[in-house]
Amino acid sequence: YACRQTGFAMLAESNPQEIMDLGAVAHLSTIKGRVPFINFFDGFRTSHEIQKIEVWNYKDLADMVDMDAVAAFRARSINPEHPVLRGSAENGDIFFQHREACNPYYEKLPAIVEDYMNQVNAKLGTDYKLFNYYGAPDAEKVIVAMGSVCDVAEEVIDYMMAAGEKVGLVKVRLYRPFVAEKLAEVLPKTVKKIAVLDRTKEPGALGDPLYLDVVAALAETGVKATVVGGRYGLGSKDTTPASIFAVYANLDAKKPKNGFTIGIVDDVTGHSLEEKPAPDTAPAGTISCKFWGLGGDGTVGANKNSIKIIGDHTDKFIQAYFQYDSKKTGGVTISHLRFGDKAIKSPYYITKANFVACHVPAYILKGYKIVQDVKPGGIFL
Repeated sequence: YACRQTGFAMLAESNPQEIMDLGAVAHLSTIKGRVPFINFFDGFRTSHEIQKIEVWNYKDLADMVDMDAVAAFRARSINPEHPVLRGSAENGDIFFQHREACNPYYEKLPAIVEDYMNQVNAKLGTDYKLFNYYGAPDAEKVIVAMGSVCDVAEEVIDYMMAAGEKVGLVKVRLYRPFVAEKLAEVLPKTVKKIAVLDRTKEPGALGDPLYLDVVAALAETGVKATVVGGRYGLGSKDTTPASIFAVYANLDAKKPKNGFTIGIVDDVTGHSLEEKPAPDTAPAGTISCKFWGLGGDGTVGANKNSIKIIGDHTDKFIQAYFQYDSKKTGGVTISHLRFGDKAIKSPYYITKANFVACHVPAYILKGYKIVQDVKPGGIFL
């Protein structure tokens, strides 16, 4: 969010596989479009998650590179044989004109990104778009978000649709330039209420950045719907299925709360939504394990090895994420491991575990909530 005014194009991903797939789109688009890219995803939650993914074949990548654009880029490089003046100070008589002169590059960029997404889709069998919709085709309640929270929302949507609910999600891929028409295109015609989730807080603003973009886009394209905004995940606060259920429950209200927060209890200003115990929305058959350790005792390293062995030597899908407190060595560590026969998109801490191990007996005496995360019939070691 802090980079919105830099002029960089911004492409968002939700999980490690999307980073692999769409990282290529960012590179290819910046070569052809001549606009620099920030290819971004959630720090720690996505960047430090261990997943089994499919990797690019370099020949497939080479097929998509515009070598004429590469040659033109090299020709523009700074060379003492034919020097040019760049980045000089400009006065008010010409600065504004030059600032606006870059508009054509940004106007052409969405089409370039879309074209490369289509090429990636053809090679990988994916369906990447500038905005992707997931959920019921006749949804009345829709969340708009970007980043790892989208995977949590997909899990909840699958559960709610199985119960007959009309809910959906719009995943923002190309955040800058923001294309209003493409957002309106993917929204179901039946949508009545929209919740926009931002992972930032701008104190004093009418709304947070993505919320304001969506409100402006819907006004520009004539889409009529009630739109509210909310915040989540600041400081790596965990965002669980219970939070997403609460967002959809808020949209059920006659007048949904705007400027809400999820994942916390705001007993000071009262902006938080009430969250109720949620069902287990992870894919059926997923095995969840949780290990409590002490920073530096080898628990995290051992679990990284374990999950990689399972991933490398079986057909299972795997996921691992490691939770630390600020002390790191000598502090509390919690390893969250999942594996199963179906793809795992659960970017949140395990609270319903088949197996929980405590490697530091003193934690039980200190009153840490360890055993309560064991499922009925699960194992505590």
